[in-house]
Amino acid sequence: MKKINLPITDEDIENLKAGDSVLLTGTMITGRDAAHKRLYELAQKGEDFPVDINGEIIYYVGPAPAKPGHAVGPAGPTSSYRMDKYAPTLLDMGLKGMIGKGARNQEVIDAIVRNHGIYFAAIGGAAALISKSIKSDELICYDDLGTESIRRYTVEDFPCIVVIDCKGNNIYETEPKKYCTE
Repeated sequence: MKKINLPITDEDIENLKAGDSVLLTGTMITGRDAAHKRLYELAQKGEDFPVDINGEIIYYVGPAPAKPGHAVGPAGPTSSYRMDKYAPTLLDMGLKGMIGKGARNQEVIDAIVRNHGIYFAAIGGAAALISKSIKSDELICYDDLGTESIRRYTVEDFPCIVVIDCKGNNIYETEPKKYCTE
């Protein structure tokens, strides 16, 4: 298990390999489909973003309401493919990594390699467990989107797995081959 302090550095990314189990500590931003669409549209118009994404890790999440004494409610990952249209542009603009679940398309993988980025998976179905690693939650922008707004989480030992490393190695491609009998 590797421990990484956020914001993530190029050296951290270089030392992470597809399949590594990681605990992240520090701050990350959040956002889902609607927030990504808004950022993408601003990028297409050449307008400034309401949040600085340079060097950031974004977690694809729409948490449930927090119970008293908790920063957020259950906060499991959203399917990443829904952000595939927008991710290459955001990576080209300075985003360093993403956390979600599921496979990414080739354009996203190419953008990860081109920008020396990284893609992590958080464990689907473990939303309540993941939320315990989220220590604080701050609204950044797009409050009108509710759970899809962009927020800043402070996390401690946030569990995830490197799915696609900066060289394009992808456990969704390599791991199944280990178990094929043909």
